[in-house]
Amino acid sequence: MVGSQDDPQFTAPGEGQGTGSATGGDGEFEAPSEDALGLEIDDQEAQAFAAELPEDLVALKSELEGKLATSAVAAADVAALGAETGNINGVGFAMADAEDIASGLAENVAPGQPALVVFTVERQDSSTLSAEIASAAGTRALTAAPVIQAPVGSIDAQPHRFWIRPAPGGVSVGHFRITAGTLGCLSIGLRPPRSSRLMVLSNNHVLANSNSARLGDCITQPGPYDGGRCPTHQIAILERFIPINFSGAVNYVDCATGWAWPDRVRRELIYLSGGQRRFFRIGSAPVSPQVGMLVGKTGRTTQLTQGRVTAVNVAINVNFGGGKVAHFRDQFAVRAASGNFSAGGDSGSVIWQWASGLRPVGLLFAGGGGTTFANRMTRVLAALDIRLYT
Repeated sequence: MVGSQDDPQFTAPGEGQGTGSATGGDGEFEAPSEDALGLEIDDQEAQAFAAELPEDLVALKSELEGKLATSAVAAADVAALGAETGNINGVGFAMADAEDIASGLAENVAPGQPALVVFTVERQDSSTLSAEIASAAGTRALTAAPVIQAPVGSIDAQPHRFWIRPAPGGVSVGHFRITAGTLGCLSIGLRPPRSSRLMVLSNNHVLANSNSARLGDCITQPGPYDGGRCPTHQIAILERFIPINFSGAVNYVDCATGWAWPDRVRRELIYLSGGQRRFFRIGSAPVSPQVGMLVGKTGRTTQLTQGRVTAVNVAINVNFGGGKVAHFRDQFAVRAASGNFSAGGDSGSVIWQWASGLRPVGLLFAGGGGTTFANRMTRVLAALDIRLYT
């Protein structure tokens, strides 16, 4: 048993493995209810938003999602990524703003009206894009569908660089065979023996090397690209990951946990201000993303940034490199007002609501063309059977 400044009852990696029982931690922490996880609220809010959309528009999105899934199977590289859907590499629902309308990216859409957002590799004129939508969706194509085009390029899974102990959220981390990503925050399992383990949360492609790792593998802080080496810079071992399917099945999360030594990590997140390290805490009860929601994140590469949720219920194909393309659904998109919300190396960052309580919204995992994509935090928690310890 290893003590920490927050709780003396966490076990360190290697303690109690294979015993089937937990020591202390389960009794020290209250497991969250369904409401605390936000699953029921999330479903209600998603249904309310969907109720505002025309049935034909929802059906059109569904048709495009199916084509995107087929495209992900066929793609062996970026050049082949649009085999089934041409220039289209993602779809979702959003609301048009004045900039979309003024720039010509929104067609048949009034300000504030719900619309289908179509993420494209390159910007196209409206007639060409309409033809691509019609070709991909077939009978579901609408002649005057409200559509917002969002050119993002190829959507890639994205790769505080210093050593720091105890390590907070927002800094460089990674499986010993990858480059570097971001340590999102800390978490605890909902059931023994994981309820006595203090765990770091990040992406599968950060902690588990896109399915290629083995449980128990070394996780370093900073990540290997930033000089992290095992065992000198080890903070955790790979504890669990949700496999990413690269064969056309639908993915909802890119996430993993690492079982940490309690004295090597901390609950706070970090950012730099005037060259000084600043620490802060976020909430532990997630909230569902909503179009227009102001959000923030702190990550390895771009540090502290602010943006707004621009689309929800997004389906996208994500290029993981090496000929691996995966199809994701029920994601959300974020853009910064100026500059980039994220960049390579920020994968694994927790996205939180920029409001009182800093409630977690999602787990950043991909981006392209100035748009960031994230898993809903409620799905991450349910998939990994954890709660946040923030």
